[in-house]
Amino acid sequence: MARILITGSSDGLGLLTAKRLLANGHSVVLHARSAQRAQDASAACPNAESIVTGDLSSIANTIAFAEDVNKLGQFDCVVHNAGLYLGPFRKTADSIPAVAAVNTIAPYILTCLLKRPTRFVFVSSEMHYSGDGGLRDVVWQQRGEVGWDSTQAYCDSKLHNVMFAKAFARRWPDVQANSLDPGWVPTKMGGPSAIGSLDAAVETYVMLAEGRENGENGRYFGPGRKESSPKSVADDVEAQERLLRICEGISGVKIPV
Repeated sequence: MARILITGSSDGLGLLTAKRLLANGHSVVLHARSAQRAQDASAACPNAESIVTGDLSSIANTIAFAEDVNKLGQFDCVVHNAGLYLGPFRKTADSIPAVAAVNTIAPYILTCLLKRPTRFVFVSSEMHYSGDGGLRDVVWQQRGEVGWDSTQAYCDSKLHNVMFAKAFARRWPDVQANSLDPGWVPTKMGGPSAIGSLDAAVETYVMLAEGRENGENGRYFGPGRKESSPKSVADDVEAQERLLRICEGISGVKIPV
């Protein structure tokens, strides 16, 4: 059985996936943003191996979170599930919006710094099709709070997640790295009007976490384990490398060979 870390797993799809994986006999480590959310996750998922806290909106805290996770030993899979959706700019200590910090910079840092697992899963969204493939102002440093558009920022970050999966799959052929769109589902993020199936979303999470996707690496899946074609720029190697360079420059974290 596998040992799996799921970021952003104190509630929502992360928690539901953790419960399903535990029921399948796997060992799961949860992640929560704060001590209070960790207590909530522990109560909701008492069979989890452990819970690690860390605020992924801060570069320094994300690096510290990676160090804490590495102390726990090797994982078979890391699921990059933590994410923010719509809202105000919420400038972080690093002077970038929280959406960009959590959705783009944090998964980059963790992928680089965690002891390399067999599998990475990057959670994207169908909204990535509206992401800026030109990678202009990735973390809104030029546009700033005055030019803030939360929907565009979210779409951009979800495109970055697909590109990360493809870039790391290409760079590390011994690692399985794929991305998924869970669909519009009725979680706290999706809201009560969402029409997607939670079960179909969790099926895809579990398939990728367990490594049952079969076939080529760097793929993109939708709900119900169905493979889809992402925005074409996601396959552009030059664009992938540019995104990695941008994230390195912002975070100061280099990609290990």
